[in-house]
Amino acid sequence: MSLAKTLMIQGTASTVGKSTLVTGLCRIFAQEGYRVAPFKAQNMSLNAAVTSSGGEIGRAQATQAEAAGIEPTVEMNPILLKPQGPSRSQVIVMGRPLAAMEAQEYYQRRTGFVEYIQQALTTLRQAYDLVIIEGAGSPVELNLAHYDLVNMRVAQLADAPVLLVGDIDQGGIFAAMLGTLMLLQPEERARVKGLIVNKFRGDLALWHDGERLLAERSGIPVLGTVPHIEQLRIAEEDSVALDTGVATVLQGQQRKAGAQLDIVLLRFPYMSNYDEFDALAADPQVRLHVVARAQDFPAHPDLIILPGTKNTLHDLAWLWRAGLAQQIRQYKGEGSAILGICGGYQMLSEQLHDPAGVEAEAGTIDTGLGLLPLTTVFQLVHEKVTQRCQAWITPAARRGLFAHLTEQAMHVYQIHVGRTTVDATSSIGKDVHGTWGALRVDTTQELEGYLSADGWCAGCYLHGLFENNHIRHGIIQALRKRQSPELAHAAEQLHFSRQHEYDRLAATLRQHLDLHAIQALLQ
Repeated sequence: MSLAKTLMIQGTASTVGKSTLVTGLCRIFAQEGYRVAPFKAQNMSLNAAVTSSGGEIGRAQATQAEAAGIEPTVEMNPILLKPQGPSRSQVIVMGRPLAAMEAQEYYQRRTGFVEYIQQALTTLRQAYDLVIIEGAGSPVELNLAHYDLVNMRVAQLADAPVLLVGDIDQGGIFAAMLGTLMLLQPEERARVKGLIVNKFRGDLALWHDGERLLAERSGIPVLGTVPHIEQLRIAEEDSVALDTGVATVLQGQQRKAGAQLDIVLLRFPYMSNYDEFDALAADPQVRLHVVARAQDFPAHPDLIILPGTKNTLHDLAWLWRAGLAQQIRQYKGEGSAILGICGGYQMLSEQLHDPAGVEAEAGTIDTGLGLLPLTTVFQLVHEKVTQRCQAWITPAARRGLFAHLTEQAMHVYQIHVGRTTVDATSSIGKDVHGTWGALRVDTTQELEGYLSADGWCAGCYLHGLFENNHIRHGIIQALRKRQSPELAHAAEQLHFSRQHEYDRLAATLRQHLDLHAIQALLQ
């Protein structure tokens, strides 16, 4: 059986744009009629996606598959590391949790992981015409070269030509590009067939001499300079991109002078899957404030969102230490709506128990925000819930935040460890008769989530709510009506679609990359 051609994108560092370029190239080659699939051997990210089989992979690979017009599978990202501390990660192998490991243990077991990587890559190459492979970080982290499972080791396994990408926006593009090439072994350097300069700002005509100098000094052609693409709403690989991009996001929000709603998104240290709020950030009715300090809250937030996190107990403790928990409770008392998703939902509980030591020391009991009459108990890793599903707002929950939602299904997904239940002994439960089971999930027909009696504090385990246009419109409409009845139907409604973003990215790459030279590498 013939195997698919391969092409690999490596970078001079993290966040130079490897994931985005692979996404765009997947879109372009799919448009050209190729059956194309993405691949990343090992991904370290808190942003995960769920395949149709219930496996976990990096969100970037799921995004790349979507851009290619195919279903994501676990073979596209056989090893996923989800950090749980400075040197400890949950190791996901072929979509399923294996164990939580310290870095040294993981590296000691690397030989076994190579077999999974080789098998996954072969499976993809048998099923597709082209596999576009993404590297990680830099291929010349010399102290880690012996442990490489994702850069030149994979290029060798796949016999892939390599395109090296550098970020000119950060400065030092010549040192980054030429230094990386200098530090590669001769056989590795021979695999590099082209250079791509990414995130250029300004007049491209002034950079032509730079392209010539890079090509002359390296002996490798520059296959294009890609401009910085404003407000490109494509899922990033990890939160490093969020750290470097928060200022840009907030600047964009401040320019939305006509926006009526101030929505706060808590920036947890272990925040996960934040791309599910891209549609909110894009909505003309919303100013989205990404907040990690009490002083960054707007004066009167209409809605405070507690998003998902890979380490609920750690981030809950951080919330209390930073004074943010107290501030959230204060704003709730002053009328702000509250929405918790996954880990954020767990934090709304009165108590959180970790009897088995899933996230903390065994037997840990932490005090939650106490905004809902709930108790959360963490379970063992093998009981982790990972599934795509459809869900509906139940009739009993159509009030407050959910007052304007219809019977139309929402497409969502779950990734969580832990079980949240109503605490019958809660003082909140005695005084406030909220709705347990605000949503119904199709896969199990189970009821999910909680909505307070007044309708303005809610939580659930379902990710992706705001990517459903009718859900986002309904919640925004409820918040606007709460502000003022005449505002409820007065604004433009955004139809958010990532397909448009993939096409916009592909069009930009077509304009600025030498695609004929790239296609020639596949012959």
